[in-house]
Amino acid sequence: MAETDLRRGLDAQGYIAPEGSLGRIPHAFRPVVAAARDRLLDVFGARMHSAYLYGSIPRGTARVGRSDLDLLVALRAEPTEADRAAARVLGEDLDKEFAQIDGVGTLLYGRERLLSDLETYDLGWFVSCLCTPLLGDDLAEYLPRYRPDSLLARETNGDLGLLLPRWRERIAGAGDSDDARRPLVRFMSRHLVRTGFTLVMPRWGGWTSDLAEMAEAFGAYYPARAEQMRVAAGLGHEPTGDAGVLRSYVDDLGPWLAGEYARVHGVKAPRPD
Repeated sequence: MAETDLRRGLDAQGYIAPEGSLGRIPHAFRPVVAAARDRLLDVFGARMHSAYLYGSIPRGTARVGRSDLDLLVALRAEPTEADRAAARVLGEDLDKEFAQIDGVGTLLYGRERLLSDLETYDLGWFVSCLCTPLLGDDLAEYLPRYRPDSLLARETNGDLGLLLPRWRERIAGAGDSDDARRPLVRFMSRHLVRTGFTLVMPRWGGWTSDLAEMAEAFGAYYPARAEQMRVAAGLGHEPTGDAGVLRSYVDDLGPWLAGEYARVHGVKAPRPD
């Protein structure tokens, strides 16, 4: 078996190594994962091709009472609104039942889309490298291996410029309270740090999902923006409800990052949705 360079997240051949495993799940979260596995089968049954964990729980870095449960479900056909509603109910029930987690997020996609040419270097890479198989036939067997190159950078996060108008709408529509804004700060902070990291990923020469390490890698190449990214990494873990943070994301850091990303890697190929 190829040895893995843990700092850079690559195997001996220079490909991005899968970052999680069922064996790394902390003991406190194993009942949550077991319940999720059983309930996914109950909800989706034969319509489900496979299911995966991703995020801090399969990486072994989850914090009790602070981390969320992240799931991806590949269906045999494109998901319907009824499927999405069922996934929301499943997540809400798990969140209420298990104090170990702080929320559940479930991504739903059709198998055909996940294996499509258009998604090879975005959703395909995500399934292959960042997802840990939980149920069914692992789609990674049908996907290529991936290097931390400019093509991967473009197709994973090269759409920030398109997302910013939607972010502004979400901010405007959020309630005027810290509790309403805190989830947005968390989500946008994480997204910006990951985008900043993939901007420099080919030069850095590896992969990591650690927000602090991502921010440090970015800062080595863009020192003028380093402190902004370090702060964003911190807010990705411990978000506040500061409206000024959100404004700075959509008026300053976000537009700058989108422009620099397009200059360096180009813009992500358009998606139907």
